[in-house]
Amino acid sequence: MAFAIVGHRGAMAEAPENTIASYRVAEEVGVDELETDVRISSDGQLFLLHDATLDRVAAGPEGKELGPVAELTWTEISSVDVGGGERVPTLEQMYEATTRFVQLEIKDPAAIDGLAGFFPRHPGYAERTILTGFSVEAMAAVAEKLPEIPRGIIVSAWTRAEAHPGGYRKLIEQTGSCRIHSGAEGLTADVVRQLHDDGFPVHGWPTRDEDDLRHWIELGVDGTTSDDPRTARRWLAEALR
Repeated sequence: MAFAIVGHRGAMAEAPENTIASYRVAEEVGVDELETDVRISSDGQLFLLHDATLDRVAAGPEGKELGPVAELTWTEISSVDVGGGERVPTLEQMYEATTRFVQLEIKDPAAIDGLAGFFPRHPGYAERTILTGFSVEAMAAVAEKLPEIPRGIIVSAWTRAEAHPGGYRKLIEQTGSCRIHSGAEGLTADVVRQLHDDGFPVHGWPTRDEDDLRHWIELGVDGTTSDDPRTARRWLAEALR
């Protein structure tokens, strides 16, 4: 299996994160997958944003606090410049602008019902999606409401998966996950081999430098997420020579 390079929020090293511009750069670079974050507005629009507010990414005016996006209408959210004239995209706009497989991370459990309505209307988008998240409860809800879409639990460290009540196998069972996304702490080549033997691909995150990438390759994981997928692809090519 080829080692996958995943564009984190698109290609956020080259364009404003989670924007159409960022996704297009990632596609141009040739990422294997796109990673992005889904939320829902107060009036029911699904959109892509990492944070619970726009304050960090808004291009201006400085010092203005916009408040939680869950309490804003889509008109309010979409009016904000998030850099270079880019606007927060809707979920549908993201899919329309991309062709790659998508890691869609659920940042707000309130978006799950919206997704349960969205994907049946867009089966082609569902076919190139894996739903991911850190929340066991959210992923269990996704497994119940969208069982046909694959899921991947995210853990900041493998030690957290092992510490889950019942262990990592219980974590996988509760979330109905078919893939694991893990930080480096506690993740070893033996763990990766065991997960592979159990039938679960593993993605390691994040990759910030060449040493990170080489570490993931040594562990035998199946892919990694990078803010700068163009550079990560170059590192991968050099590592595999």
